[in-house]
Amino acid sequence: MILDFVLLVVGILFVLAAAELFTNGIEALGHRLNVSKNFTGSVLAAVGTALPETLIPIIAIVFFAGNKGHDIGVGAILGAPFMLSTVAFPLIGLTVIIGHLLKKRGIALHAETTGLRRDLTFFLFAYSVALFIVPFEGYTLRVITAIFLIGLYVLYVFQTLKGESEDMETPEHLFFAPKNPHPHIFLIITQVIISLILMVGGAHFFVHGIEKISLALGLDPLIFSLIIAPIATELPEKINSIKWILEKKDTLAVGNVAGAMVFQSTIPVSIGVLFTEWNITGLALVSGIFAIISAFIALTVSYINRKYFAYGFTSGILFFVAYIYLVLTNGAG
Repeated sequence: MILDFVLLVVGILFVLAAAELFTNGIEALGHRLNVSKNFTGSVLAAVGTALPETLIPIIAIVFFAGNKGHDIGVGAILGAPFMLSTVAFPLIGLTVIIGHLLKKRGIALHAETTGLRRDLTFFLFAYSVALFIVPFEGYTLRVITAIFLIGLYVLYVFQTLKGESEDMETPEHLFFAPKNPHPHIFLIITQVIISLILMVGGAHFFVHGIEKISLALGLDPLIFSLIIAPIATELPEKINSIKWILEKKDTLAVGNVAGAMVFQSTIPVSIGVLFTEWNITGLALVSGIFAIISAFIALTVSYINRKYFAYGFTSGILFFVAYIYLVLTNGAG
């Protein structure tokens, strides 16, 4: 048990260190490529942090034959948007609220609303298509839908690149080149890649520690697979966004989560649609519905005064709590 706790702590430390390296590297990369804050947060940061956990369903579906591998893959695909909308968004809101109470920042969330609304609109449309249209039709339409979702993400990247947004400020310094105000792009990319490797390693230690502790405490492995593991796999987005909120870089923080939601609802979903039966029922469907409702609330609040943004984001935690209750009382559904 002691070793498991040590692994858990080591995992968290790895992820925290990796988040510091990653956010610093991504800011430098965005500035070096001369792209906007919105593109840096919603595409560069979002895809970077989403890629590690995206490998989980791909490996499960492609390399583990039979329904078990497919079930794990589909669960991982659906778990990502759910955790992002019901845990990562609320953490942003709570960080803002707590920062305001401690007089460290204002209650208004100064994220660029145009980019936020675009991200959430793309997510709501793509995820709704995957959940409510695909399961009821034949394989031909599923192939068309998968291609459509991939094309939708390409369109999203293009619109984000061309959309109006503030320019990235020059970061203080690159950790891998602290004395060089203009580091080479190869050095920047190297730092980003190393930070992602550290994130994967840290998340692995974290999941392993939590798994062993949960089993030692007699917790049902199903609870672990549905709730605890997805929290860990989405840890990079959560830590990165909290860090950016504390630094008052709200557009990067919100874009990191919202952009990851768009990516997770298109690219991994298209893989699930193509290579599994994609029969979404029971608690799996509930998680998708909760993710959509939570994202819709965030989108609605984005049209109201900025002072209410944090509260709207935080409301998503209610759906996470409700889902835990359903899992505990109904099992796998």
